[in-house]
Amino acid sequence: MSEYVGFDAVGLAELVAHGEVTPAELETAAREAARAVNPRINAIVETWPADDEPTPGSAPLAGVPFLIKDIAVAMAGKRMELGSRLAAGHVAGADSSLMRRFRRAGLVTFGRTTTPEMAYSNTTEPVLYGATRNPWDLERSAGGSSGGAGAAVAAGVVPIAHATDAAGSIRVPAAYNGLFGLKPTRGRVSVGPHFDEIFNGLAVHGSVSRTVRDSAALLDAIRGPEPGDPYVAPEPPRPYLEEVARHPGSLRIGVLAQSWGGHRPTPPVAEALSRTVRLLESLGHRVAEVEVDLGVDWEEFVLANARQWTANLTASVDELAAALGRPVDSSTLEPPTLASYHYGQRVSGAEFVTALAIRNRVARSLARYFDAHDMLLTPTVPDLPVPLGTHAEGAETLDGLGWLRRLFDHSPFTAVFNVAGTPAMSVPVTADPETGLPIGMHFAAGYGLEDRLFRLAGQLEQASPWSTRTPTVWAGNPTGR
Repeated sequence: MSEYVGFDAVGLAELVAHGEVTPAELETAAREAARAVNPRINAIVETWPADDEPTPGSAPLAGVPFLIKDIAVAMAGKRMELGSRLAAGHVAGADSSLMRRFRRAGLVTFGRTTTPEMAYSNTTEPVLYGATRNPWDLERSAGGSSGGAGAAVAAGVVPIAHATDAAGSIRVPAAYNGLFGLKPTRGRVSVGPHFDEIFNGLAVHGSVSRTVRDSAALLDAIRGPEPGDPYVAPEPPRPYLEEVARHPGSLRIGVLAQSWGGHRPTPPVAEALSRTVRLLESLGHRVAEVEVDLGVDWEEFVLANARQWTANLTASVDELAAALGRPVDSSTLEPPTLASYHYGQRVSGAEFVTALAIRNRVARSLARYFDAHDMLLTPTVPDLPVPLGTHAEGAETLDGLGWLRRLFDHSPFTAVFNVAGTPAMSVPVTADPETGLPIGMHFAAGYGLEDRLFRLAGQLEQASPWSTRTPTVWAGNPTGR
């Protein structure tokens, strides 16, 4: 087991390609890792015997064990329950286009990871299958909505796992769990055909991984449109895997320490941001504090997102309830989701159109910022991972707007880039000296410029390595420290 967890996904695939290990042997090792750590972190809903038989060396990730998130990707004959009692027991009838791409990439999918109900939270604590725990501190959240993916990768079950992001759901778990997580440009990865444009283009597919090159290799394998996709991102000049080793040059990086909503980071995060600025300057980058105009005020931004999110949620819930013959009430939905559902029922057509117009205004305003800067640096989240059980306190008193405001208060830096459609990444550059908890730094770039992010991430990974830092719950040391 200690040998298995010492390799990233690209490294494991190279072992397979050279005949040093078989995909079946790697799957066995991943299952053993899951059995060792999952009872403590509750990151994996279920596993199954994989039916993938990739040809060794056929793709950069051929033979690598893999986990999919319990939402937005369908695998034929497997349950997809969306973290909700409303969808409990639902079985997918066919592979989605993304699942077909995972298979073509040579990944060996053997299970699914936890998500909060409908992926509608920053922390993964659904009623359906219980709270997912952070392997660095079992009393803290693993983040959300890709908390199961983040905890499973951080604990060493797999080196990379599928994740999604509509407001920070790749980047928040990456920050909480000490991983690399990149949210691609809108239209980079198809979300069709069954989900069309999730939340009107706010949500994207991606991954969390322990190394930068793994995320790059996977994005290479799954990027590109399907016929009829509403959004299509420009083709990159070269494979992202090649970008990781390329020098980024001297970048113009703006720093935003205080979020648009006025949220200031806590002292451990503020100090981590200062250390990151010094590191960037030592690498030759030009770094300066900036103000970034969203084109709208924060409350207008939150309201528009609440209308856009809840209207989409309501339509999805109604469709699911009708298909499964189940009621939409407190027996099937948790209080924040049910409140958001009812809020969405009241959103008018005119309010929805106005929300989309605000989305476009934000995108244009950020584009003007990126005309003058190569990147924007912020903390990924303003605080260390929250204690379990605290995020939803008093949620039963909130309406859909109140719940979304809470989500954005918790993660005020990330959602803006989902609205704008631009790529952004959380990089585990540093950690809190007092607790040892990882702290993610958040970098955003202009539309279609994942290549620029991967080049900087590769440089930071060399300058401040993180893959050797392991949490308390780690498959290479299953009894813990």
